[in-house]
Amino acid sequence: MMALYSSENCLNCHRVRFVLAEKGINVEIIHVEQDRAATADLADLNPYSETPTLVDRDMVLYGTWVVAEYLDERYPHPPLMPVDPVSRSRLRLAMYRMNRDWIEAGEIIETSGGEKKVATARGQLRDSLTASDDLFGLTPYLLNDELSLVDCALAPLLWRLPSYDINLDQRSAPNLNRYMERMFQRDSFQRSLTEVERLLREKD
Repeated sequence: MMALYSSENCLNCHRVRFVLAEKGINVEIIHVEQDRAATADLADLNPYSETPTLVDRDMVLYGTWVVAEYLDERYPHPPLMPVDPVSRSRLRLAMYRMNRDWIEAGEIIETSGGEKKVATARGQLRDSLTASDDLFGLTPYLLNDELSLVDCALAPLLWRLPSYDINLDQRSAPNLNRYMERMFQRDSFQRSLTEVERLLREKD
């Protein structure tokens, strides 16, 4: 049995859980907050003692992108990356930019104790997403006709926007709002949510 050491409200863990749900992979998800022994196990498995950490037989993987790509290659259906190297490289470049421009801002909002730093990251994330609204209207998924690892990485961040105190209304970001609605209604996305994460949008 494959096992994922996860956290109940963790952007990076949610990204991996979305991939697992989309692939329909049978996996034991171990939320470390609910199991003290799991915390000790994690320290033995991962030198950084961080989630997400994936255990598949004798192999231990960590690093969100490393885990996500492994799952896509290990379970190729449905594919979440293009087959040809040029398209794969373009998608990886999109992922790199998304991490730099959006994901890192979300992580600052979640983990930083500095009010000024959080406010700056919040403003940058809101403005960058709004400025990128046209991108979300070009194809059914972000820069692709089919769901990809980019969407699996981005949707968990967008789900957290209300908890980040970021409101992107229909007028300022119509394409992004339609994209979010499609992603959030997806069965695999709903199955990827923990109960704690569901509460993040209760006020919506």
